[in-house]
Amino acid sequence: MDQQIERCAGLDVHRDTVAASVRVPGSNGKRRQEVRTFGTTAAELLALRDWLEAHGVTHVAMESTGVYWKPVYYVLEEAFTCLLVNAAHIKQVPGRKTDVKDCAWIAQCLECGLLRGSFVPPAPIRELRDLTRHRKVLIQEKTRAANRLHKLLQDADIKLASVATDILGVSGRAMLEALARGTTDPVVLADLARGQLRKKAAGPAASAGRALPTAPCLSAQPALGARGLPGRGDQPDECGGGAAACSFRGSADAAGRDPRDQSAHG
Repeated sequence: MDQQIERCAGLDVHRDTVAASVRVPGSNGKRRQEVRTFGTTAAELLALRDWLEAHGVTHVAMESTGVYWKPVYYVLEEAFTCLLVNAAHIKQVPGRKTDVKDCAWIAQCLECGLLRGSFVPPAPIRELRDLTRHRKVLIQEKTRAANRLHKLLQDADIKLASVATDILGVSGRAMLEALARGTTDPVVLADLARGQLRKKAAGPAASAGRALPTAPCLSAQPALGARGLPGRGDQPDECGGGAAACSFRGSADAAGRDPRDQSAHG
């Protein structure tokens, strides 16, 4: 095949190692190939970049192997034209099973212009994408914790959701915190209602003839604390969720256990 790229390199990326193959013009007019293996630490990746620059490499190709390609790509993208290639596009012929043969094969394919790089957005877009994806995960976790809380209240026969449209509103949070402290008197709980909910809560509280039942995990302070309840208006912190998100997640998991399971074990 005709050569299209004069100085190129192929990388076979793994978790702990990167096998690199460089193809450059030789002294006798033929192509010269050199292979070397590097680690994946920051110092090793910088050494890889220096080694490629010393050979005058202009194009680098690598397979999109899980997430292992990311640090390698980020270190090299400013110094070279990097191609992130789908592994299915460069399937090996029988017998090419070692890292050295893999990287050499990638370099040969790149040299002949047979590889097509996948789209990798620029760094600002990558950072924004990671941020929005993490925020979406936090919102989903918050929703799952709220659903577990609904199930917990129903298992304990506490009909807070029948009175309060949003059990995680101001009134609902106050009642849940009181339940976590061991309060089971319906009148006391109804007195914690705010706004329009006071009218709705007054009827059931006045007609109640006994204290509300309480699940073992509801009466335990660590299970549902004031900081452990997801708020209605609280939004996940884009910078990682913060301490509130971490405490919410742990307490929500504790609150989501089946009361019958807990009583059986304890």
